[in-house]
This record gives sequence, structure tokens and C-alpha cells, in this order.
Amino acid sequence: MIIVSGCLLGIPCKYDGGTNLSKTVKGYLTDKSYAMVCPETMGGLTAPRSPAEIVGDKVLNTEGEDVTEAFRIGAEKAWKLACERAEEKGEEITLAILKARSPSCGSGRIYDGTFAGVVTDGDGVFAVLLKEKGIKVITEEELEAHMEEETSND
Repeated sequence: MIIVSGCLLGIPCKYDGGTNLSKTVKGYLTDKSYAMVCPETMGGLTAPRSPAEIVGDKVLNTEGEDVTEAFRIGAEKAWKLACERAEEKGEEITLAILKARSPSCGSGRIYDGTFAGVVTDGDGVFAVLLKEKGIKVITEEELEAHMEEETSND
């Protein structure tokens, strides 16, 4: 079972109400079992909503509001949903494909909290939770390399 960010599959849950549809991700998942989640909307945030970035140990939006708790709750709910789906199918969660640089889903690199499009080392709230659970996390930008790795391991 693979966990995947809903925005990558065309669900309009992005902060601006849009999507981050990835044909590569959609194609990869065609013959695979997956659980689609959006930790931000699952935490009670709307789409559209004010953009948010991680600032220190908090998640703040452009209005200066602390939305950390919504991100934390959403990450927990997304994890629970993915576990339920995996259990229903009798599968283990082996991978998560999450939205790059997101304050929820970014893995390895996230926006730096200045709202200027600058990235820094770090992980989003949901990515941290998944890594703590031992789940391999990649972004849509790393999927092609992952696919090549899978092919070479066959």
C-alpha cells in the first residue's frame, strides 16, 4: 500500500484551491494499491486557505496565525486512514509519495518560512510522522528515480 498526497492525483485540496496533478504519479499508481490523503484538509483547513510554512517549530500562515495543531491533527488522521485502508486490503504500507516542499508533505526540502519561495532542509509535519513510523517517503519529484531503482532491483 502506498500513501499519496491527494493534490498529486488531481484533488483540489491545494492551499489555493487548485491541484498539483502529476501524470507520472497517476500512471505509477495505475496497478497499485494506495490511500489518498490530504493532511491539511483532514486537519480541518479549507481549500482555498492562506498559504502556510514552517517557522521554527510552528506552522504559520501568511496571516501570522499558528495552524500547527491543524497540521498535527491532519497528519494523525491521514496516518490512521492509511492504516485502515492497508488493513482492509491485508497489506503493509511500504511507501509514501508526497507533495514536494509542502509544510505537511515536504520531504528533505521545505519552504523556509519567509513566504518568498526559498527552500531549506527539513520535512513537513506528515512526512516527519511517516518517517518516525519507518515509512519510506519520496516526493513526486523523486518518483522517476524511484521507478528506475525498482526496475534495476527486479
